[in-house]
Amino acid sequence: MTLSRRAFVGGAAGLVAASAAGALGLGELLDSPGATTSLTTRVANPPGAVPQDTILSRPASESPVDTVLVVMMENRSFDHYLGWLADDATYLNAGRRRYGSRFSVDGRVHQIYADGRGAELSTRPASSYGTERVETRGCDFREPGHSWSEARIQRDQGFVAPRSGNDQFALTYYTAGDLPVYAAMARRFTVFDQWHSSLLGPTFPNRQYLLSAQSEGRKRNPSLAGNVQRFGPGIYSAETILERLAQAGVSASYYYTRIPLVALWGTDRMGPFIQSLDRYFEDAAAGRLPSVAFIEPNFGGSDAYRTDDHPRGDIGLGQRWVREIFRAFTESPQWKSGAFILTYDEGGGFFDHVLPPLFADQRASSNDLDNFGQGGFRVPALLASPFAAPGWVDHRRYDHTSILRFLEWRFLGAPPEGAGGGNWSLTQRDRNALNMGAALCTSTPDEVLGYDVNASIPRPVRNCTPIQLAVNPPRPDADPFAHPDVDSYFTSTFPPAAREPWLADVPDNLD
Repeated sequence: MTLSRRAFVGGAAGLVAASAAGALGLGELLDSPGATTSLTTRVANPPGAVPQDTILSRPASESPVDTVLVVMMENRSFDHYLGWLADDATYLNAGRRRYGSRFSVDGRVHQIYADGRGAELSTRPASSYGTERVETRGCDFREPGHSWSEARIQRDQGFVAPRSGNDQFALTYYTAGDLPVYAAMARRFTVFDQWHSSLLGPTFPNRQYLLSAQSEGRKRNPSLAGNVQRFGPGIYSAETILERLAQAGVSASYYYTRIPLVALWGTDRMGPFIQSLDRYFEDAAAGRLPSVAFIEPNFGGSDAYRTDDHPRGDIGLGQRWVREIFRAFTESPQWKSGAFILTYDEGGGFFDHVLPPLFADQRASSNDLDNFGQGGFRVPALLASPFAAPGWVDHRRYDHTSILRFLEWRFLGAPPEGAGGGNWSLTQRDRNALNMGAALCTSTPDEVLGYDVNASIPRPVRNCTPIQLAVNPPRPDADPFAHPDVDSYFTSTFPPAAREPWLADVPDNLD
């Protein structure tokens, strides 16, 4: 089934007010595998593929999960990062032995897109552009476009269409060898292959949805320059899930690596929740992690040590950072009753074959350019827990507020499914979101209790050279949607965290 832009956008007026567990399905995936330029949609898991002993079948007070860690990385799409799973015979065969012959992953790494001149461009491995792993950074290309407007062009006209902001880097993909930590986690725990960013737009509005279930009507990233949006503490005002949890007496923290983006909601408001990354390792080892923790990678600044996976940083550093964060949790006394959720803020302009869905939202609109009910492209998402079904794929449709919906059920009195009554939600979006707790089981598989990600990660690669950066300069001056320079913005209030174990084997000079 292929949807035209007219059919997709024209139906928005009648769809935005509806909610079937938050997401609006637009049809089954009927296209055959292989090269395609169309966007497709998919329904929920086939019968018999869903574990039956979900924790949502019991009262929240009896939930075996009482420690929830959330990690959000940056700017990668599902096909671009995890599409290789659909071609991994070992992984698929293991899933079919466990869950039946219909076990599958909705991924496509082999696709074809037309550029502005009508030339057909094939997707290809990022490493195929050079003999050195430095090419996986995309040094010879521009950072893909991922603004509100560029993402809509990508949805309607393709990922290398005119004004998409993209070149061939947007059509690259990585493999299990490039992402050994994610490969190990996917094979042992649960993958979500229909997890969408909350908005078809850039980083900061999507991160607002993770914490507030809204972006306060903002479509852009803030900026330090010009008159786009001021960047600094206190620019956001909406209530956050951290505050709602604290009001209910539930412990919550926000651990940061270098700068705490949560301070954008105000240093006075967020100060009680902010902890540096070194404190996270201490709390995990001592078994004193809060009930809910958000853990933030290293944003911005020099690409040498950024661990958020944002292009053009070294993805090996992101793998190393996630490995150490996750390892600290699995070695913590709290792992046996814990859940580790990893996702990405938005697709970053990289290709994906699934049509972005519509969600119930208080700012939904029949005008596509003002529609905050328009979800974004799929992003990589993983769930690791002693209660996560091993080697399973959840095909149900989620967005970032599905995390909030789970927390609201577990700690704030929300019903397990449906909007229900009560004053537990932040906005209409999280009230109608699908509860991702449905992916957690009540039983504990013995095989994961002592789990350790013992993945071998390639050494960090050289930084992009000055010549490469000059040819493909950062986007802020030309694009108001791009990331601000946040090198030292909060250091006077929140000193940067100390160097952690994930950096211990990284040379001081990667050039």
